[in-house]
Amino acid sequence: MTEFEKTLIQQHRKLPLSKIIFRIIAITIGAILMATGLEIFLVPNNVIDGGITGISIMIAHITGWKLGLFLFILNLPFVFMGYKQMGKTFAFSTIYGIIVLSIFTSFFHPIPPFTEDILLATVFGGMILGIGVGLVIRNGGALDGTEILAIVVNKKVPFSVGQIIMFMNFFILGAAGFVFSWDRAMYSLLAYVIASKAIDTVVQGLEETKSVWIISDNAEAIGTAVNDRLGRGVTYLNGEGAFTGENKKVVFSIISRLEESKLTTIVEEIDPSAFLAIADIAEVRGGNFKKKNIH
Repeated sequence: MTEFEKTLIQQHRKLPLSKIIFRIIAITIGAILMATGLEIFLVPNNVIDGGITGISIMIAHITGWKLGLFLFILNLPFVFMGYKQMGKTFAFSTIYGIIVLSIFTSFFHPIPPFTEDILLATVFGGMILGIGVGLVIRNGGALDGTEILAIVVNKKVPFSVGQIIMFMNFFILGAAGFVFSWDRAMYSLLAYVIASKAIDTVVQGLEETKSVWIISDNAEAIGTAVNDRLGRGVTYLNGEGAFTGENKKVVFSIISRLEESKLTTIVEEIDPSAFLAIADIAEVRGGNFKKKNIH
């Protein structure tokens, strides 16, 4: 392994300024869209979203304080978790998105709801919220700490990230029935489902777990970087080109959807001409799909 490859593996290279600006713009738009879905559609009609956002809406309703304050405070501990699990770039992207979200929910709060039709508010609020969250996830951040918490808990329990999120949201959405009313709890569940589908659409159908296949002349350098900088285990496979007959080493790994952006960045840094294939996985069993902390 050359000194250049070692440097790429051990150091986090800075993104080009154009990519940084694009990510900032995309995360800003995503956070504003989520704030719109919340304050212009869902919150005025007593409909909540899942996760930390749903908890924040209920606490804001009970206390009469601004929603943005609770969105910021309650998500902070999960930003720290995100730093430990996904690294510095993810943490910075997330904290920036949450700050923008908190500011714009406070800004939009005095604005009258776009519609008082509960079904229209639920459908369009869920769609707009989901599109916003999807934009942020696609650009390496997050706007709700539930998924980060699920990734951490996943290391200690025999359940998938998706199952853990669904379990937590079952209680959060159920609590809406006590805070508001049971019909609002059912509308909240509908909004959550619509938002989830919108998120998947924006990020091109990404599921929680992805399989990754990388073919490169620098396979070992990429594999080591994925292990060290992403915290994911890798497996090397020996392959042979059917047309050329050349022997190739293939890198195989399994990642979460929040990690895809960083993985593609790692591959582009080390070998821009590498062949990269990413596919959805319905279920992961056996092996050791656990994530170590990275710094």
